[in-house]
Amino acid sequence: MTTRRQLPEAMLFDLDGTLFQTETLLLPAYHATFDELRAQGIYEGETPPEERILGALGMLLEQIWMIVMPESPVAVHQEANKLLIKYQVEGLQKGRGILYEGVAETLQTLHAKGVRLFVASNGLEVYVKRVIAEMGLAHLFEGLFSAGEYQTRSKVDLVKILLEKHSIQSAWMVGDRSSDVEAGLRNNLAVVACDYAGFREAGELEGAHIRIGRFAELLDYIF
Repeated sequence: MTTRRQLPEAMLFDLDGTLFQTETLLLPAYHATFDELRAQGIYEGETPPEERILGALGMLLEQIWMIVMPESPVAVHQEANKLLIKYQVEGLQKGRGILYEGVAETLQTLHAKGVRLFVASNGLEVYVKRVIAEMGLAHLFEGLFSAGEYQTRSKVDLVKILLEKHSIQSAWMVGDRSSDVEAGLRNNLAVVACDYAGFREAGELEGAHIRIGRFAELLDYIF
């Protein structure tokens, strides 16, 4: 039986693996990045397995590169950052990248009900803002918060800044990784765990108040 909750003042959404099917944009850019790193002569060998970067989604970028190519120096990680965002932006301009089923319609319904909508992502500022804009969602969100813009070391801190900046008293945190669950719980929010992206590891979503297998199920839990 679905336990319904009172409509919150606001909902905070992770981006990758929650709203956006990241791999549809990320993987072509990932391979292009390593092709360029090899062309520059600062990386040798095969492109690391896709599973490494997909499994690290939701982390800060510096943490992601430590997992993807731990043997490479920080300077190579920094160049990879620049190249990856460049190729992702180019991909968006070419029409790559899609939302999960039901995202646009569900967000529109929540917006129409008066729920204040925000993004809270560990990604770079330009990436987060370009994805939301290119997917046609910008008019629905009151704010787009990213670790890249606010220079936060954890999503806990990013969400705390968001709540304080917009004087939010009640909110849900909606995301697909342990960082989202932690950010919600430590900021005393209701947590909705999205269990459809497939990036997570076992046990990551423990502690969430609600777990959904499709984004549109979010509407089943409000009255």
